[in-house]
Amino acid sequence: MAPPATSLSSGSRPNTPSKPAKLDDYLGLSHPPNAAKPCIVKPLTIKVDDGPDGAVPGFLHLPPSTTASPSNTAAILLSGAGGGVVGPSSIYLSLADKLASLKRPVPVLRLDYRFPARNRYCVRDVLAAMQQLEEQYQINKFVLIGWSFGGAPVFTVGGPDLRVVGCATVASQTAETEGVRSLAPRPVLLLHGTGDRTLSYSCSERLFAQYGPRGDRELKLFNGDDHALRRNSLEAERLIGGFILKCAGISERDAALAEKLVGDDEKVELMKRGGDLRRNESVE
Repeated sequence: MAPPATSLSSGSRPNTPSKPAKLDDYLGLSHPPNAAKPCIVKPLTIKVDDGPDGAVPGFLHLPPSTTASPSNTAAILLSGAGGGVVGPSSIYLSLADKLASLKRPVPVLRLDYRFPARNRYCVRDVLAAMQQLEEQYQINKFVLIGWSFGGAPVFTVGGPDLRVVGCATVASQTAETEGVRSLAPRPVLLLHGTGDRTLSYSCSERLFAQYGPRGDRELKLFNGDDHALRRNSLEAERLIGGFILKCAGISERDAALAEKLVGDDEKVELMKRGGDLRRNESVE
């Protein structure tokens, strides 16, 4: 068996889909299967001004109108080399609902890519989403979360852009992540399974070292777990949720973060429906 890689980035456009995904490709994926306190989910088509195919789909989770006003900090959740909108083990689908439904809610955008695994395009997708959230919802701070290849746009954007107040990754690659060196003292959270056969956990160890000792950094390794953290997905979701709340300046912890909104037998099937397992991406 070949050793795990360090990158899922694509070097050529032919490895990407012939045309970007549309919102209609993700019907029925607004809320997790066991949503307890449904928030408002707005499907978005975000315009990206860099040439043809200039729009990327996403799902924005906002609090119900009867709750408190949302934070001026939003989380943007990015998937891997296949794109998609539900995340590793469907963590994103669950976490977005939870955070937008808290007493002090945090808006969450589950964002696809136009051309997955092409970092130059994915970075523009993220920047366009940030601009739209800033203009339409007066959100001026962002926490970026990425799985697998998603570490590349997370750190490429997060390093130089001071609107980004924190970055977290699950099973990140190391290619095109040089921006992590510019992130400190803003916080970083790195999660990885030691049984990952797609991207070695040494990738996250390297990112931890590159971030340096002069900031708020945490590396959590899950013994024997895989690329999607299937055995520890609820714990990973809780850690990411707590990290987002900390970055948003919200000190309270809500028991809702520990609720199980996706069954163990639903995790991978939802990833397939959400596009997260296209092309080179894997749960292994």
